[in-house]
Amino acid sequence: MPTVGARVRPYIDADLSAVASVHSASFPRQFMSTDWISCNAAAYPRARYFVAEVNGEVIGYILWLEKSGFRKDVVLELEQIAVVQPHRRQGVAEALIRESLPTVAHSLEERGAKISSILVTTRADNDAIRLYKRVLGARVTASIPGLFSADEVVMVANNRDAL
Repeated sequence: MPTVGARVRPYIDADLSAVASVHSASFPRQFMSTDWISCNAAAYPRARYFVAEVNGEVIGYILWLEKSGFRKDVVLELEQIAVVQPHRRQGVAEALIRESLPTVAHSLEERGAKISSILVTTRADNDAIRLYKRVLGARVTASIPGLFSADEVVMVANNRDAL
């Protein structure tokens, strides 16, 4: 069943429980989901959550992080993205990226900064690598064997035209 009309919006504190549920369902090797989401959300503006919802139900989220201090040329990390079943592979993750990134970029511009690069790390066997290549123009620049539960790849998008 296609996910139609997923709305992407900034995270609010009332989303904590729903986002923690998405986190828990999406990352079973991680635990203390409520604490993880809460401490990251408290790190705004360094950390910025956005949620995707359908009919008022949170079905996914994305977490963007600024790396290495507040700078004029920002290295932005797509730290985490998750979508619950049965909404996967229906464009929700792409919508989360495409609809939240301009909001982040605009906020940075308001303080005189701009995105210079986007960093993504993920498992080498994650199908989302194709999404990051297509949507962000990211390319694999390094591989770290056995970092977490499998080999991890580091991807970087630094084509300013694409950002």
